[in-house]
Amino acid sequence: MNIQQLEYIVAVDNNRHFSKAAEASFVTQPTLSMMIQKLEDELGVKIFDRTKSPIEPTEVGRKIIDQARVSIAQIHHIKEIVEEEKGETKGVFHLAIIPTVSPYLLPKLMQTHREQNTDIRLVINEMTTNQILSGLANGTVDGGILATPLHDDRMKERPVYYEKFFGYISPNERFLHAKQYLEESDLSGAKLWLLDEVHCFRTQILNLCNLKKRNVVSSAFTYEAGSIETLINIVDNNNGITVIPEMALDHLTEKQRMNVRFFKNDKHVREISLITRKDFVRERFIDIIEEEIKMSVPAALQDKALQKNLVAI
Repeated sequence: MNIQQLEYIVAVDNNRHFSKAAEASFVTQPTLSMMIQKLEDELGVKIFDRTKSPIEPTEVGRKIIDQARVSIAQIHHIKEIVEEEKGETKGVFHLAIIPTVSPYLLPKLMQTHREQNTDIRLVINEMTTNQILSGLANGTVDGGILATPLHDDRMKERPVYYEKFFGYISPNERFLHAKQYLEESDLSGAKLWLLDEVHCFRTQILNLCNLKKRNVVSSAFTYEAGSIETLINIVDNNNGITVIPEMALDHLTEKQRMNVRFFKNDKHVREISLITRKDFVRERFIDIIEEEIKMSVPAALQDKALQKNLVAI
């Protein structure tokens, strides 16, 4: 067994196709197939069920592949320790970002990263919180930008900014639209449009308003793609109300801004952090990326005093 064989089975699992896996691994398909067959012969088990299309791991194969991901990541850590010791900041950083942050932060972050002209190549993917945590655990993700605190002992959190929640109200909701400030209780009887349950932003809104899921299911529309912009458009065209994060305000038109309302106590915020596994060794990498994120966010959103007003995830 060698690392190359482990990388090949991971490639097949990622692509669910031997030819595509071989192409991604820059080898011929016969070479890749032969190496995987040797590994299966050595272990005495079948890692893949070749009768299915697309190819799927067997039950034991799934366990082997999961461990292979961990093993590959640990081997890469050895190289990273040496590079960190030498003070090198060159290489690839796989960054994942949640959908309710990505549209507002990512364009500015990409511009900042390009202007900084570092030797770090960012590979960025949009993922849900659970997908990011899974990717961090198996080594396919190096860092994530998401809402915290997670209370996960495996992860190290670096808070980078805090943003308030705002109500976005259809002008047809005349009573609510006429108010200068919203009470949290205003949302309990409104047509409240929410994201799907996989998004922690939805949970924060339910906690912010002290709403139980059973109280809003009948009136709430769930949008599975995770787009706050679409929820805004739904309110524009179908009445009702939604809740948006502060960074979304810059993306609204002048007309849409007239539909935004503060919450009366103006204290509810979400914390956005850059997280890594606690055993992530390339501290210089993460220091640079953390600084670039902060350069991409208004200074007013980086006030640590806001932390006392966090809404639970």
